[in-house]
Amino acid sequence: MIRTVRLDAILVALVVSSAFGVVSAQHQARKLFSELEREQARAHDLEVEWGQLQLEQSTWAAHARVERFARARLDMAVPAPGQVLVMESQP
Repeated sequence: MIRTVRLDAILVALVVSSAFGVVSAQHQARKLFSELEREQARAHDLEVEWGQLQLEQSTWAAHARVERFARARLDMAVPAPGQVLVMESQP
């Protein structure tokens, strides 16, 4: 009888420790899943920002804007045809 009680106590201890292990694993899984969702949202935000930066870069580098800047701030102008020298590279 004492042996049965001892065996029952050991089995109860194993079941309780197993239950704690399951609870701990579920908590860790939920925490990691939450972190994964947070990082995926951050990645999406970064992709949106990257697209906006590419659009901004293309706007800043637009030919008309560069030409307007060169004329207004740097006092540059398109050279006359006689001032242009075309060089050809030889293979």
